[in-house]
Amino acid sequence: MADKSPTEIFGDFIAAMHSAPVPDSARHHARRCMLDWFAAAVPGGVLPPATLLPAAVSDDLDRGRARLVPSGRFATARAAALINGAGSHTVEFDDIFRDGLYHPGVAVIPAALALAEDTGADGDLFLRAVIAGYEVSNRIAAAVNPAHYDYWHTTATIGFFGGTAASAVLLRLTASEAAHALANAGTMAAGLQQAFRAEAMSKPLHAGRAAEGGVLAARMAKAGITGALDILDGAAGFGAAMSRDVDWSGAVAGLGSDWTIERTTQKNHAACGHVHAAVDAAREIVIANNLSAESIRRIEAGSYKKSLEICGNADPRTAFEAKFSLPYCLGAVIATGAVRIAAFTPDALANPAIRVLAAKVEHTVDPECEAGFPRRRSARVTIETEDGRQFSHYARTRKGDPDAPLSDAELDEKFFELTGDVLGRAAGPLRDAIWRIDDLGTLSDLPFGGMATKSAAE
Repeated sequence: MADKSPTEIFGDFIAAMHSAPVPDSARHHARRCMLDWFAAAVPGGVLPPATLLPAAVSDDLDRGRARLVPSGRFATARAAALINGAGSHTVEFDDIFRDGLYHPGVAVIPAALALAEDTGADGDLFLRAVIAGYEVSNRIAAAVNPAHYDYWHTTATIGFFGGTAASAVLLRLTASEAAHALANAGTMAAGLQQAFRAEAMSKPLHAGRAAEGGVLAARMAKAGITGALDILDGAAGFGAAMSRDVDWSGAVAGLGSDWTIERTTQKNHAACGHVHAAVDAAREIVIANNLSAESIRRIEAGSYKKSLEICGNADPRTAFEAKFSLPYCLGAVIATGAVRIAAFTPDALANPAIRVLAAKVEHTVDPECEAGFPRRRSARVTIETEDGRQFSHYARTRKGDPDAPLSDAELDEKFFELTGDVLGRAAGPLRDAIWRIDDLGTLSDLPFGGMATKSAAE
């Protein structure tokens, strides 16, 4: 890997992103990621913990040039990154980098948006920052996983690198400064999986802290604060402490020519990504065979071990638990036809049709699905009817994954569905501005402020 550490190689890439050629395809995917981020951030921004965090950081509100989503309330860049990051990771509709077991958007975009507004950056530099954040953090995530995911929440840990890389571009850090920013991000990064294996608000806070930490790490480097440049590959560094046998040469291979942002997954269901393939398979069986919920005797859902480990709760009591329950999500899609935000309301959680179906689900580990993980997120579902018929479907991937992507039109539909109740008629202008975001003279021109006055005042 030449004479430079991976941290320094990433620093070189970040510094070059101020002006390096970026293909139209990467730019287009960055716009898609931005639209998808707002689709999650707007509804999440009017829910806890985003609605509770202002009280915790009140000294940083009503001043500064960054804005909270969706209220438009002014905040310092760090506070905006924290709150917007947390809000965007709340409704479980945020994007995924499949190879890295990672949600890049919720760490990268709120950091970039906050600093772009704070510094007056234009849309072109902002989009470059977003792309840089995805490229650096996606590669680190893929390098340390799946071993890292045994205990660590990748979005919390690797998200620090993504938020830092994006912030470094917006602050126009030199290669050396960017490397030192990443070095300090590496020693600040944390986030344990236990945080989302119980009812808690910690999981969305992971994303917010990663975004906020990225802003801080970049600003510290700008001020001359240095870090250990072998933080990734050192004997007691990030890879050694939080993973096993990491190939750092592979992590930087193709950097600047192979654009990982083009392989982003956009979610089609409002739940943990580990349930999506099974939801897709069950829905396909029910529709193809015109099955009624009452006709179903038994459901077997085979997937990979992490799906069972994280989403095996057969009797969730809260909306948070239900989003991490494969049996519940299968019950919801069969009973109601969809697993969107409405599937996790109090009425849905009490719906006996969903609960009866969920109780019929046997969640197992399928050898083929396990062998393909994490590069492939698959599931095999078999439904047996009361009259003895059996129907099976193998979902090799998830709707929304790079090999079965949502179209731009489907992303628009998702955006309007998720933001409409909060933004109303303002959703259209915001959508239009996002699709041309790299032409904006300033990110302050994004028309989202002041749209959620009721929720913002609560």
